[in-house]
Amino acid sequence: MGTIRDPQRARSTHLTTQATPVAKPGLRLPEFIALLSFITSLTALSIDAVLPALQAIGAALEVANPNNTQLLITLFILGMVIGELIFGPLSDAYGRKFGILAGLLVYTVGTVVAMTAQSLEVVVAGRIIQGIGASGPKVASRALIRDLYEGAAMARIMSFIFTIFILVPMLAPALGQAVLHLAGWRAIFVVFLVSAVISSVWLGIRQPETLPMQRRIPLSPGHLLTNTRQIVRHPKVMAYTVAVGFIFGAFLLYLSTAQALFVDFYDAGDLFPLYFALLSVGIGAASFSNSQLVVRLGLERLSIGALTGLILFSSALLLSALASGGVPGFNVFMTLCLLMFFCIGILFTNLNALAMQSLGRVAGIGASLVSSFSSLIAVLVAASVGRFYDQTALPLAVSFVGAAIIALSLVLATRRSTAGAV
Repeated sequence: MGTIRDPQRARSTHLTTQATPVAKPGLRLPEFIALLSFITSLTALSIDAVLPALQAIGAALEVANPNNTQLLITLFILGMVIGELIFGPLSDAYGRKFGILAGLLVYTVGTVVAMTAQSLEVVVAGRIIQGIGASGPKVASRALIRDLYEGAAMARIMSFIFTIFILVPMLAPALGQAVLHLAGWRAIFVVFLVSAVISSVWLGIRQPETLPMQRRIPLSPGHLLTNTRQIVRHPKVMAYTVAVGFIFGAFLLYLSTAQALFVDFYDAGDLFPLYFALLSVGIGAASFSNSQLVVRLGLERLSIGALTGLILFSSALLLSALASGGVPGFNVFMTLCLLMFFCIGILFTNLNALAMQSLGRVAGIGASLVSSFSSLIAVLVAASVGRFYDQTALPLAVSFVGAAIIALSLVLATRRSTAGAV
């Protein structure tokens, strides 16, 4: 790989010699990675820090059916589906910084609504608004990276970001549980509020805009329709998007049922954040390894290998569950899930990079459509399979096996496509 064009910046760290930007990023690479990691981690923080508080929220708001508190997770994702369709075009028309900052503003409004709510319905409404806002940083940040990097270099940068990002789901449940015990569930939303403010100030002061005026796409129905039609007709983009959606759907099912899984199976109690963090290590290790492997093996080969591994490990989990009345031994469950999540860590980075690789001039709306379509598929998968949760590991194992087989079939099918960039 080449070096960053600014010699002074290139001397700042060995990391800068490993990825060639399309244009100057403005920040030294370590700060750029730290900033983008902090901004994009807001989504994971908003989901995972709430998990230990679901029962407390239901009790405090006198919710008749405790299962309804799961809406605080699934409808947050649904809000992101809506927001991703909005902030992609906005970031193409007005710049990446505008898309991120506008999203953070909406997220802040949703946080205040949820924090001050006196009923579950209002908390859910706040969570939907939060989800809409969180999609701004998610989509526009991805487009910002695409402005600066491409191909394996882009995947490498995303791997570094994802390696730091994965610390959030490892630590967020423990943070949420600690805040819950010390100050109550509403204080968790104060943490979200502070994080949004820090992100806004840091980005606003330090990161230059990466989309010049001459490359911006006017926000008009005609342009949106034309670009959307080009993207949804692109076989590679849509195949990778659907693949991401199924993998994310199986993982979202895990997130939605994680606390119940550990409580129902293994009587985890207050140890839930620890078990959750241990499994997250698999994704973090994969992201770190991916930054090296992607250069040697390439995006496609690495993705195929990870999908093959996911099929094998999830099939082993399914067989183990069938042989043990639906509940595998704790060590077996943790080991196989750790291996599965290692594969998922490889896939989240590389499948998204493959989907974005064909989106040059329409990276904003492209990231928007990729994220929204994949998230919508994920919500549908998690919601439909989640209905069959029967206090066993069978639904989770079946969802991972099925998702991996579908995703692998789509990735293999794209190898025959000769479609160029949008």
